[in-house]
Amino acid sequence: MFRICASLTLLVVLCCGAWAADIVYSRSQSTGNSTKATVVHTKKTTTVKNNTGVSTSTSTKSKSNYSGNIVYDSSKSEYLRYTIQVGAFQSVDNAANLVDKLDHSGLNPFYFKASDGLYKVRFGNFNTIDDAKRAATSLQRDRVIIEYFILSPSDYAIAKAKGGSSSGSKSEKSANLGYVRRELVSTSKNYLGVPYRWGGSSKSGIDCSGLTQAIYNLNGLSIPRNSAMQYNAGKNISKRSLQPGDLVFFATNGGRRVSHVGVYVGNGKFIHAPGRGKKVRTANLSDKFFVKTYVGARTFI
Repeated sequence: MFRICASLTLLVVLCCGAWAADIVYSRSQSTGNSTKATVVHTKKTTTVKNNTGVSTSTSTKSKSNYSGNIVYDSSKSEYLRYTIQVGAFQSVDNAANLVDKLDHSGLNPFYFKASDGLYKVRFGNFNTIDDAKRAATSLQRDRVIIEYFILSPSDYAIAKAKGGSSSGSKSEKSANLGYVRRELVSTSKNYLGVPYRWGGSSKSGIDCSGLTQAIYNLNGLSIPRNSAMQYNAGKNISKRSLQPGDLVFFATNGGRRVSHVGVYVGNGKFIHAPGRGKKVRTANLSDKFFVKTYVGARTFI
């Protein structure tokens, strides 16, 4: 669950262009600073689903046009460093439109519903705050964004757990990782009820692997974009060993090829984006369809 921390770095950049949009001002409880954002134009596209109505993951990773943006390396565990946050929208459509615009820059953007009820957008994974600032300034010059935050590595749940577990006992380390798992579940539940594609108006709407990646990113963990890559990158675990926050994978198109993913939340249930025209929801691993299509589980914690 997202919360603007006291350590959050605020960089306010005013854009000279005038925008007609769903502009919302929100005030941080910890910093007292205001943020605002705007909507950009988008184009329609088609999405893919199988005959069961369950969404399949078809996205591919794109390279960033901005120097300093970290490319995911599946050979090692990844933590987010400096990321950019923009927007404070009452309308999720406007957040999705901004995601579409940013997606062309290869910055892997996503939107989420914050604790204040507004929809916000995050993107990028930069080595330094200067790299992030350069990327944001370039987007500001192009009139894609107006104001932005830069989040530091210490703002994320995984960073807090990692820092607290370096010299602690085994039980303390387990408790810290338990905190991360609870945050992953809490973030997942914040997406419940969010429509899959918002009527097809946004090509960057919440799909199955986009949902899981966003949930992990919001907690400081960088994982690949599509479900097959997530399956290959995570550590293999048995269904019996599943813990809240782990990922569960399915071959919804037949065979054994991974095409769908969700976040396990405990008690045999998982949260996923099921398909176009449907909302993010909870499902049971014991459901006949998911028993038949289940491929395996992976952990990144």
